[in-house]
Amino acid sequence: MSEQQSTLLRPRERPGANGATAVAQPNIALIKYWGKRDEHLFLPWTSSLSMTLDIFPTTTRVRLDAGAADDEVTFNGAPAGDGERRRITGFLDLVRHRAGLAHRAVVDTRNTVPTGAGLASSAGGFAALAVAAAAAYGLDLDPASLSRLARRGSGSASRSVFGGFAVWNAGTWTAPPAEADLSSYAEPVAVGDLDPALVIAVVDAGPKEVSSRAAMRRTVETSPLFEPWAASSRDDLTGMRAALLRADLDAVGEIAERNFLGMHATMLSARPAVRYLSPASLTVLDSVLQLRRDGTSAYATMDAGPNVKVLCHRADADRVAEAVRTAAAGGTVHIAGPGRGARLLDEGGR
Repeated sequence: MSEQQSTLLRPRERPGANGATAVAQPNIALIKYWGKRDEHLFLPWTSSLSMTLDIFPTTTRVRLDAGAADDEVTFNGAPAGDGERRRITGFLDLVRHRAGLAHRAVVDTRNTVPTGAGLASSAGGFAALAVAAAAAYGLDLDPASLSRLARRGSGSASRSVFGGFAVWNAGTWTAPPAEADLSSYAEPVAVGDLDPALVIAVVDAGPKEVSSRAAMRRTVETSPLFEPWAASSRDDLTGMRAALLRADLDAVGEIAERNFLGMHATMLSARPAVRYLSPASLTVLDSVLQLRRDGTSAYATMDAGPNVKVLCHRADADRVAEAVRTAAAGGTVHIAGPGRGARLLDEGGR
């Protein structure tokens, strides 16, 4: 397994007896995850495929406190909000159950990506929490088991356990819940000699009015386009894996672009509609089309938010960034490459 795929330490190697620190980066899905068939186990309707980024890390420390009556959660130095605290405490309950320990925990999370803006902040966040909490509570988990655990906090976090490109398997459909749970996890994807970059245009870093969870539920329940999109997404995944293996960035980009447009079409046809596309988003998308007309391989993708990510060759990243920066007047632009998987840090931050 390559360094980009996973650099996890076993709990017995962790630096502290009662605590552990982990770091993880977000990932951007090229074949989208949209909609859960089981909201308790976080089982998706379709498999998805992503690239873990080398920017926007989340660093999380989990320290056990046997004498505490409740968990203490801080987010960027301040007490976590009620909703985020409930998600983290609920996740820790899963870890405690598996570890056979009732100890409460002190959780400190430092996030460098805007939260709730469609930039996959929960992916890196829960991947880091899964790795740190598993180590702090003494669970000896292999990467697939860590991916399953991270999935229970945020579906896309299952992919951030791994670096580079990863596929999150939807898992079996007809099995009992416990068996379906075991079958849904992420794993690395074989890639040819590809040197990609994602240019990220942040046109609005604020939180979304409609959360991803609420938007997914509404789309699955009310959109007449959801089932056809889910069926086509399975074909897109097959084509994407083949394109990555032969290092065909244009084919990868074409598939990613049509897959995201289809996902947003399902949201627009939900009742009532969910619209994350903004005028600034459309301006950036038009700039991507112009780049292609001018001969640059550039392809857009978007998640549940207004911000646009552009896949291109790394050699073209500066040119793409300049075009996108002009289009996203007032926004910020970042260039990312494939990053590493979630990993533990020692006391020196290594």
